Amino acid sequence: MFQAFDSPGKPVGRANWMALLARAPLGLLESALHEHAAGPARWLRAPETGLMMVQGRVGGTGERFHLGEVSVTRCALRVGVGADAVDAADAAVGVAYVLGRSHRHAQLAALADALLQDPAQQPALDAGLLEPIRCHLRRAQAARQARAASTKVDFFTVAREGGADSAQDAQDAQQ
Repeated sequence: MFQAFDSPGKPVGRANWMALLARAPLGLLESALHEHAAGPARWLRAPETGLMMVQGRVGGTGERFHLGEVSVTRCALRVGVGADAVDAADAAVGVAYVLGRSHRHAQLAALADALLQDPAQQPALDAGLLEPIRCHLRRAQAARQARAASTKVDFFTVAREGGADSAQDAQDAQQ
């Protein structure tokens, strides 16, 4: 499976970290964000679950077709909201869309999105949150590839030669 955001050496952008957060295991998010989760946050859109149509492409690059529906949970929140309206205008908005029905996963992903928008916190969160997620996803992909490689079958064809020599060999074998 190819993901453009998994490529090493690219700068960490919002689309990249949002894709990582959406695929992160809940345990990694909980452990990395437990201090920040207790901070002040205001819901702009509480976590809600719905359905989304998924499309595929024939052969990966051909015509689109509707593959089916999947459950998706989304939310949006604003962090760092103080008592006055000036702080509210400066506060970061975090958004998350995650596959499945986990409201907690969507909440933590939105919180991480908002925190990562702060340039002062981004390096620490990149090292403490995003890098462990990248390592986990690389290990999971390597395990999937190893399982697929263990089922590899090499087919070969035995070609029978035709002609007069093979007829002579068959007569010799009968005698």
